[in-house]
Amino acid sequence: MVETGTGVLPAYTETLPRRPESASDARRLLRLALNVWGMDGVRDAAEMVLSELVTNAVVHARRDSVRVTVTRLGEARVRVAVVDLSREHPRPRTPGVNDEGGRGLEIVEALSHGRWGVDPKRWGKQVWADLDASDGDFGE
Repeated sequence: MVETGTGVLPAYTETLPRRPESASDARRLLRLALNVWGMDGVRDAAEMVLSELVTNAVVHARRDSVRVTVTRLGEARVRVAVVDLSREHPRPRTPGVNDEGGRGLEIVEALSHGRWGVDPKRWGKQVWADLDASDGDFGE
């Protein structure tokens, strides 16, 4: 459960080591939550977005861990969030044609239909994205 200021919402959360393999552990947590809530319609998009957020934290953050939270916002709506201990906010880049990276926030933007953001914390930040199964196309 997560206190949101407007009430308590069901949530799953886990602290993971800041390493590339943690994206897989974050997806496992997400699948567990979505299965419990019967929200399979948002799974593929949510997995991709969460993988991007965890990967960004692994590459750019400091310290040894990140915190992943999956919160049910409604019947078909879920928020995925990653907290890390860096105050630097993610910024979209314009990667070159041959660049292997730099497209993560474009993916987050498209799949969340622009419903993502950064909440600064005294000691770092939380990057989140909201996904809704009723969107259907998820930015395609």
